[in-house]
Amino acid sequence: MAYFLLRLEPPRPSFPFDATDAEKALFSAHSGYWMEQADAGAAIAVGPVFEPGGTWGLALVEAEDVAQAQALGEADPVLMAQAGFRYTVSPVPSLILRR
Repeated sequence: MAYFLLRLEPPRPSFPFDATDAEKALFSAHSGYWMEQADAGAAIAVGPVFEPGGTWGLALVEAEDVAQAQALGEADPVLMAQAGFRYTVSPVPSLILRR
């Protein structure tokens, strides 16, 4: 198994502070999806990252390969809804985990 960082880019820099009701509902499904992935052991950590230039989402996952990591992102309800979100996937060649 290998580790990958999935970075979720929102549809605009002001998101989530100006999220529409439809986007809020979609993010409820997004949260549920990643909770399922955490329960299944694929997701190690998932959450928002607030930076001065905008917010993005972090999913640190364990997968067989980059294709499996990409498939995890592609199955996220926010991507399936084609609502302007996109993932980039980066390998994490080494990771220290707390015991």
